Amino acid sequence: MLGTVYVDFDGTIAPSDPTDNVFDRFCDPAWREIEREWQQGLRTARDCMASQVDLLRATPEALDRLLRSFPIDPHFPGFVELCRRWRLQVVVVSDGMDRVVRQVLQAAGLKLPFFANRLQWLGGERWRLDFPFARSDCAAALGNCKCGHGLRAGGGPIQIAVGDGRSDFCLAGRSHLVLAKGQLAVHCRSEKIPHWPIADFSDAVAALAGWLARNARKSA
Repeated sequence: MLGTVYVDFDGTIAPSDPTDNVFDRFCDPAWREIEREWQQGLRTARDCMASQVDLLRATPEALDRLLRSFPIDPHFPGFVELCRRWRLQVVVVSDGMDRVVRQVLQAAGLKLPFFANRLQWLGGERWRLDFPFARSDCAAALGNCKCGHGLRAGGGPIQIAVGDGRSDFCLAGRSHLVLAKGQLAVHCRSEKIPHWPIADFSDAVAALAGWLARNARKSA
C-alpha cells in the first residue's frame, strides 16, 4: 500500500453537513447555543457533541429515513477510484456520529472503513454518544482523535488529509498533502501549512492526480 487518505465526513464527503441537519430536525434549538459555546472555546468538542445528542429525540426509523436522504459530493466516488488505482486506502474520519456516516455512505453505494463517535440508542426516542476513539492526549480534545488514526501502523509511507473544519487541524499538520476547504483552508493559510485549496471533490481529484504524478513514484 502506498499510503492512506484520511477524509472528513460532515461538510466534506457530505457537503450539506448531515449532523447539523439531524440536530435541526430532531433537537431542541438549544443545540445551536451549545455549538456556539464550542466555537468560542467554552466547551470541548466531546462535551459539545455529547450535550447535543442528549437533546436528540427521534426513533431509529425516523433518523435513518432522514439520513438516507442526504447526498454526498457527486465527485467523491471518482476520488475513491483514483485512490484505489494508486494503492491509497481511503479512510473516513469523523468527529460526528457513526450511524450518520454509515447510513449516508450505504445510501450512496460506498463501502469504506470509517471511524466516528458511537451513537447508541437508549430506547424510544433517546440516544447517547460514546467515544471509543477518544485519547487523553488529543490536542483538540476531540471525541474521535483523528491524529490517533493518522499515527497507526501499516498506513503506508504517504499520509494525505482532506477536510473542512477544526477537527482536521491536527491531522493536516502531520500530512504530506492537505486538500482543504472552509475553516481548514483558513487555518492552513494562517499557520503556513502547505495545502491545496479545494471547493469540492472535482478539485480534489485534479489536485491529487497531479500531486501523485509528481511525487508518489519517488515515495513508492
